[in-house]
Amino acid sequence: MGKGHLKGNDSKEKKTEFSLVRVMGTWKCKLGHKVNKDTADCVSAAKIYESITEQGASWTVVSPIVFTYKVTETLHLLDPSNNTLLLGHITDPQQLDDIQKSNKPIKRFLVVDQEVFKIYGTKLTEYLEAHNVLYKILPLPTTEENKSMKMALKILEEINNFSLDRRTEPIIAIGGGVCLDIVGLAASLYRRRTPYIRVPTTLLSYVDASVGAKTGVNFANCKNKLGAYIPPAAAFLDLSFIQTVPRRHISNGLAEMLKMALMKHRGLFELLETHGRMLLDTKFQADNSLYGNQCFQAASQATRIAIVAMLEELAPNLWEDDLDRLVDFGHLISPALEMNVLPSLLHGEAVNIDMSYMVYVSRERGLLTDEEKQRIISCMVGLELPVWHAAFTMELIQKSLLDRLKHSGGLVRMPLPVGLGEAEISNDTPFEILHKAFVKWCDELSGPSESD
Repeated sequence: MGKGHLKGNDSKEKKTEFSLVRVMGTWKCKLGHKVNKDTADCVSAAKIYESITEQGASWTVVSPIVFTYKVTETLHLLDPSNNTLLLGHITDPQQLDDIQKSNKPIKRFLVVDQEVFKIYGTKLTEYLEAHNVLYKILPLPTTEENKSMKMALKILEEINNFSLDRRTEPIIAIGGGVCLDIVGLAASLYRRRTPYIRVPTTLLSYVDASVGAKTGVNFANCKNKLGAYIPPAAAFLDLSFIQTVPRRHISNGLAEMLKMALMKHRGLFELLETHGRMLLDTKFQADNSLYGNQCFQAASQATRIAIVAMLEELAPNLWEDDLDRLVDFGHLISPALEMNVLPSLLHGEAVNIDMSYMVYVSRERGLLTDEEKQRIISCMVGLELPVWHAAFTMELIQKSLLDRLKHSGGLVRMPLPVGLGEAEISNDTPFEILHKAFVKWCDELSGPSESD
């Protein structure tokens, strides 16, 4: 075969920066210093950079994309006197005023987890009818086993038959994290992006899935392998939904709260350490005579700290351009573990098992003292979370970390707790440390949790 030679490009390159200006309904490229804002209808934040050489021209488009979404705590979301579910996502006062004055009925398509619908279906229907809404409710079994493209397509078929306006009639998802993820993906696909609203009904989705931008379904036996980064128009958080959640699912959500506590907030860790059992007993509800106002204060403080901590990490990195993410703590090995043992482990349980092991890795690296390690494990046990699992093997650890190297820019990017409430990203934890931590972890914790 002949050999090709790359020649140096000594030709001159002419570069020009253009602003985009709309004048009389059409967009035009204008040299940056020649833009007259007095005569322009609008000047875009986008830029076009033109480069001309002897070989031809090329254009580089820089188009900033801004997403605005609301995360709103509310009480009694399904009370007919509360219009948050229908109008709470609107940020433009004029648009809100126009809708409230209009005689045109509101139209909404709602996807509701079928177990949630069994409990709240009548109340939801009465709410919609009280507001004269034209609606379609689609109850679905949104479990991890059913989190597939098949279910997303089923939702899309129903949306298409309902014929909604993709600009003014957001899809509403009411359920746990799986429901919110699937509906979010369906909304992102329908007519290339239809606004949607998240209403979490589990503690885990309340503090995790509802406040971010990720959507997705499982594919090829991998968790969330298909998905998009499209945030909702709004997420409406009503703690009263949590009162009908089984105790195990409260623990499941507490795992994600503990994750943020260990990574970022010692105060949240101490709150969970002190009041975790009370939060489990009361299911984050205020009207509990045994604990009184103490419960409301702890529940409100814990959820708000967890949500703010999550938003602090997600908002500046919504598309995960920066792969060093503290929110990945507990998510290096757990996705494979969760999928391998479906349906025996809930998401938060798998995450906690991962975190429990990583606590031992931190201890072996000298990032935690023995006392701190024991406090963390004791807190996990107090929150009724599993701290060990037989399927969490050294082989699974190695395979998961190798997969992570492939998808994280060649670095493992392992978040590890440093003391209580601080963390670092590690890229150089040797196999010897991982193995030594694993042996100690199994020796100390396998007994109490062998049945998990």
